[in-house]
Amino acid sequence: MKNLINLMSIVMLFFAATGCGRETATGTFKADVIVYGGTSAAVTTAVQVHRMGLSVIIVSPDKHLGGMSSSGLGFTDTGNKEVIGGLAREFYQLIYQHYDKPESWNWQKRSEYGNRGQGNPAIDGDKRTMWIFEPHVAEEAFETMIRQNNIPVHRDEWLDRETGVEMKDGKIVSIQTLSGKLYKGKVFVDATYEGDLMASANVRYTVGREDNSLYGETWNGVQAGVFHHGHYFKDKISPYKVPGDPSSGLLPRISTEAPGENGTGDHKVQAYCYRLCLTQNPDNKVPITKPEGYDSSQYELLVRVAETRWNEFFAKYDAIPNRKTDVNNHGPFSYDNIGMSWEYPEASYEKRKEILNEHITYQKGLLYFMATDKRLPQWVRDTMNTWGFSRDEFADNGYWPYNIYVREARRMIGKYIMTENDVLSKREVPESIGMGSYTMDSHNVQRYVTAEGYVQNEGDIGVAAPRPYRISLGSILPEKDQCSNLIVPVCVSCSHIAFGSIRMEPVFMILGQSAGTVASMAVQGKKNIHDLTYDEIRKKLVEDGQILEF
Repeated sequence: MKNLINLMSIVMLFFAATGCGRETATGTFKADVIVYGGTSAAVTTAVQVHRMGLSVIIVSPDKHLGGMSSSGLGFTDTGNKEVIGGLAREFYQLIYQHYDKPESWNWQKRSEYGNRGQGNPAIDGDKRTMWIFEPHVAEEAFETMIRQNNIPVHRDEWLDRETGVEMKDGKIVSIQTLSGKLYKGKVFVDATYEGDLMASANVRYTVGREDNSLYGETWNGVQAGVFHHGHYFKDKISPYKVPGDPSSGLLPRISTEAPGENGTGDHKVQAYCYRLCLTQNPDNKVPITKPEGYDSSQYELLVRVAETRWNEFFAKYDAIPNRKTDVNNHGPFSYDNIGMSWEYPEASYEKRKEILNEHITYQKGLLYFMATDKRLPQWVRDTMNTWGFSRDEFADNGYWPYNIYVREARRMIGKYIMTENDVLSKREVPESIGMGSYTMDSHNVQRYVTAEGYVQNEGDIGVAAPRPYRISLGSILPEKDQCSNLIVPVCVSCSHIAFGSIRMEPVFMILGQSAGTVASMAVQGKKNIHDLTYDEIRKKLVEDGQILEF
């Protein structure tokens, strides 16, 4: 008995010394670093903190970790893979290790899969990385990283956005979730797509597009008549219920607002969609059925597109392993629910749920419409009916992805603001903590009626970065007078169009690791995050495999 008491005393002393994520009688949890969010960046932040010898808790509103990387976005937007290092590369190496096992190819022979990725081969044998994957495989890779580093994760815990952030002397002291749990830390990291902790801490941020004049940009603001992809109406299509008759009213999902003057800012955000995981394998396929709330009139515009003999219906079958596809928007009327995401960034949880449900109804209805409506060509219906939901993906969520693709929401106005001039290498970026390389990519923001009386989309922009570019330390830090212990690796300080390049999952993982490094060094040195020198941060980042120059 005496030995048992001594053992219990040692265990209690250990937890007291480490500040590890333990629960007290009052429902309070303490750690050196509190990470709010369930994204890929949240995972890499926490792993880095743990590896630097400090305690960390992930407070996740999501039950499933990984954000979009494990919620359907398996056809990875890599950009230049040579600048993806550190924990991000470790994640893609875990993916490689999984698919290196013959038993992982349960619905398809590996030799039948091919090797096409987005700009890179899907499988890189030399670096032992794999960039294309099934959602459940990505989730398991994130869970492996969590298990290997023994990181406490509190799931389904939603920040009390009204009164849940306690501030003192310009620092966050604690955050409280709607369940009543209280989390105290020395440094906090907002790793959400929405920036809810950042906003609740009253850190400055913006939503929407900036005027081009603000940062000396070209591709920000309204871009009516600018068509960089194929996601616009190439033919003259009437927007009215009775073609050519304005008095009949507009068809659904067309804005009554004018788009605005080109180059001017607004508070509108690019379209969201769910990245569905569908399959053609009859042994793994769940049929597409009529969804609750289905209204075929919502898709009348698609019928008119079909009448122009547009032949790209549902043509974006990006292959992921085991006879599945990562479904993305493709064309002028597709899975992007244009104009329906504008309120989401600032909306209450209740309002966000309404917006998400509307997106689900729209996208499920579109699948059913394409599979059954006889106003569409037979080949469109035949093609759609070869596909179905993957039975082994999102099984606890009706085979539907856990997360919607929040392509942008809030963006911090921080110590350094990344703009298109940084992405296009028109100026030198100070204090690199990682690199981006993807095209500045914005999906459509609005669907409107032109002056000539036809329907058109606006906001779809794609401008390539000439080479990989540095991302500044200051872009993940608020101004010191705003908050001195909050780091923001997802809703980073940048313009709308710069975020179009930065917003890729490998980059979020990179910035998450860098956020974990800064947080840990601040705690270890008993300093504010702004008082660390870049030289000491840089040294640690390089040691841990981050790529800061190209």
